[in-house]
Amino acid sequence: MNKQETIDKALSLFNEGYACSQSILLTFANQYNLDENTAKLISSTFGGGMGRLRQKCGAVTGGFMVLGLASGNTDPQDMDTKLAAYEKVRELNYLFEEIHGTSVCAELLERHVTKSEVDERIHHKIICNKIVEDVAGLLYDVIERQK
Repeated sequence: MNKQETIDKALSLFNEGYACSQSILLTFANQYNLDENTAKLISSTFGGGMGRLRQKCGAVTGGFMVLGLASGNTDPQDMDTKLAAYEKVRELNYLFEEIHGTSVCAELLERHVTKSEVDERIHHKIICNKIVEDVAGLLYDVIERQK
């Protein structure tokens, strides 16, 4: 998939009703031989800033999961690979915060929507679509740079 196809797939999944975290992980799952059902389950509780705790943005944490697939370590003694993957996580987070000023769900909502819009669950169309789009595109770029 090219970058625009990646973004389009993530948005399509999100608009089908998948959580932001699921939308991101599912977009990249096949690329890393992760079966879709497992991807759905693993990422299902990360939406809403980690189970609606409004902490770290679910789309961003979905991106972190993808980076684990793309560049994570399987050998606990392989510190070079582990640290390189951590650097990719920090890069994605930095790029996201450059755009949005924060990667904390509650702060993102406060900046872009009203409490009533969150209560009515329309914040997804106002800000979360944009966030999923941005994370998918940024993640695509981070992964492409490491190839």
